Formats: sequence, C-alpha cells, structure tokens
Amino acid sequence: MSIRNLLSSALIGAVASARSMTPMATLAAARLADRRTPGELMLLDRPLFKYGALAMGVGELAGDKMKTAPDRTVLLGLLARMASAGIAGAALAPKGKEGAGAALAVATAIPLAYLTLAGRKQAMARYGQTRSGLVEDALMVAAGAAIVALSTKPPATL
Repeated sequence: MSIRNLLSSALIGAVASARSMTPMATLAAARLADRRTPGELMLLDRPLFKYGALAMGVGELAGDKMKTAPDRTVLLGLLARMASAGIAGAALAPKGKEGAGAALAVATAIPLAYLTLAGRKQAMARYGQTRSGLVEDALMVAAGAAIVALSTKPPATL
C-alpha cells in the first residue's frame, strides 16, 4: 500500500484543518448523489447523518464569521476535526484500509489546524474576519468537493 492510495484521506484531513464539517458535508452530498466511496462506512447511508452533516456544514460556514467564533484549536474544535477527518478519511481510503485512511486524515488535520489558524489570523488582520472567512470558505468547500468528486464513483449503470 503506497501513500498514493491514501492521498485522498490526507487531503480531506487538510480540509478538516480549516473547516471541520466540510469533509462530512461533501461526503453527505456525494452520497445523496448516489456516489460510492472506496471505503465502506454504513454511517454514510443513514439519512439522519447525511442531512445532519449538510446542516452542520452550512452552520459552520455561517458561524465562522461571528465575532464570538472560537479558534479552531480549542478542544471542541480539535475533537470535531478529529471526528470529521477520521470518518471522511476512512470513507475515501481503499476498501480494507479504512483505519489507515482515518489515522492519516486525523494526523493531517490536527497539526494543520494550527497552521491554517495562523494564516487566517494574518488574513483577518489585513482583510477582516468576514472577508477572510469567505475566501477560506470558498477554498475549503471547493477543495473538499473536488477531493470527494475525484475519489468517489457514480452509481453503477444497469
């Protein structure tokens, strides 16, 4: 097993470093479009999970612009990143390698959370919280959507 087989897991972990719920929301959207992930996770087929993940993804995008939004490196923020990165990393890993995909995604997300926070703080000082947040949102949603789209398969045709 090469690292290339787990590249999608590492990349989705990078997305989770900046937007904790985006990996789950992009996976939920893919499942709603009947796209199949390489890794097997029954959780992704539960309607409550799919719609809940989408709602949490949208909520995070809105909440991030609030002046009272906590840093992404507070304990709850890191736990959310670990959970989201782990689930998404497992789903995007090859079948049978879900554990390795989860571990790699988490190992990518947590240290990068500190790096992306430093970058965001610099951008906030220069451009303000809302503008810098909207740019970060666009980048992370686009990256998450691209990673998931390139890593999943359309439904089998009959």
